[in-house]
Amino acid sequence: MKKLLLPVVAAFAATGFSETAAPRPNIIIILTDDQGYADVGCFGAKGFVTPNLDRLAKEGRKFTNFHVAQAVCSASRAALLTGCYPNRVGIQGALNPYANFGISSSEMTLAELVKQRGYATGMVGKWHLGHLLPFLPTRHGFDEWFGLPYSNDMWQESTRNKTFPVLPLFENETVVIPAVTHADQEQLTTWYTEHAVKFIEKNKGNPFFLYVAHSMPHVPLHVSDKFKGKSERGLYGDVIQEIDWSVGQIIGALERNGLDKNTWIIFTSDNGPWLIYGDHGGSAEPLREGKGTAWEGGTRTPCLMRWPAQIPAGTVCNDMLMTIDLFPTIAKIIDAKLPEHPIDGLNIWPIISGQPGAKNPHAAYWFYYERGQLQAISTGDGRWKLQFPHSYGSLAGKTPGHGGTPAGGTGCKVEKIELYDLVTDVSETTDVADKYPEIVTRLTAEAEKARADLGDELTGRKGSGVREAAKAALPKK
Repeated sequence: MKKLLLPVVAAFAATGFSETAAPRPNIIIILTDDQGYADVGCFGAKGFVTPNLDRLAKEGRKFTNFHVAQAVCSASRAALLTGCYPNRVGIQGALNPYANFGISSSEMTLAELVKQRGYATGMVGKWHLGHLLPFLPTRHGFDEWFGLPYSNDMWQESTRNKTFPVLPLFENETVVIPAVTHADQEQLTTWYTEHAVKFIEKNKGNPFFLYVAHSMPHVPLHVSDKFKGKSERGLYGDVIQEIDWSVGQIIGALERNGLDKNTWIIFTSDNGPWLIYGDHGGSAEPLREGKGTAWEGGTRTPCLMRWPAQIPAGTVCNDMLMTIDLFPTIAKIIDAKLPEHPIDGLNIWPIISGQPGAKNPHAAYWFYYERGQLQAISTGDGRWKLQFPHSYGSLAGKTPGHGGTPAGGTGCKVEKIELYDLVTDVSETTDVADKYPEIVTRLTAEAEKARADLGDELTGRKGSGVREAAKAALPKK
């Protein structure tokens, strides 16, 4: 009998599971909006506290080198949910409320992936991958959805088309509040949390995937009365503390229902902080720049994961990882089939679970921005990063915004190829391209692979691997 058990034990060991691991864990991804690298207590937050997030770090693992694929709303979310670089699936930038395109039905989302294995799927919060009916979450694998179709600052009427609600709140495919007010926004974090808890309680007898995409701390900042004035940091700190409370409510729901031991929680942000908003924006310290750039402050985000007995508690991982890798990693964990079309992520479970000798499987990570500009590329191990000549916005030399009014940005430009050693210079202060020409050559060769596959507006290249987003007709006036 012992001999018969050996192959099973070996199979668990190969994936990093313990012998007693449940085959299908519940999975919860909590994604905040514009929360900076330094905006969590265990990442160095100042002026506010995050005890529940810090608990995730204590009982799970802190990832110090976790990145999004693009430092902006829609593109970042497309990468998370498809395992692809966003420009591969035709989603770039931040979709406006009057865009006539969105995520294609030919793409497989995380929700559709896990449904292969019988998962219940729910989402609360901001979608931002297309607001027209064919693009809504319920058309892309989610059994239910409660939230906003795009960012909470997109409430102004358009002179081109006024037929779609300005800032609608959806429940599944029904608009329950046609135009969300500022008073409503004060309740968003609470409402999202209540729906998340209800979803957990309703599906406690089944494996489930829950995607909680908070609208905060994207400006305009709003917080409920229970957290107003509670932090030393002002409104921004209040908002983060309410998000932390939300995380605590989700953990509590898992514990009450006996689900906490077999639930994998992943917490991160969709990009770095919107620095031009000053006291209404977050911090990326000690990283350079923030949202909307290919510098570390734009793409490196705080990340915490907890799954008792599977992810080592109280540990820190400094390996570079990216959101595109979650899709194939989850597929491996639950034994789901990947889509037939190419994806960009790779299985990183050995790193997440802290297996000895685990290494990142990527030769390089590609950082696109704007309309298909390959602005930077890094080695898969996260040490070296090459910045290509490009323009970007910066707060450099400007007084930060105050009270919700942004500062004007400064136009900056990378004039020549620059190389940074992120192990010794995480703040990207010293260009070492002349010192390490062999690394420049190596990463330039990797960039050519990216350009051939996904193109590059900066060098006038068209890629052969780009898939188009779907289009739908806008409502008539």
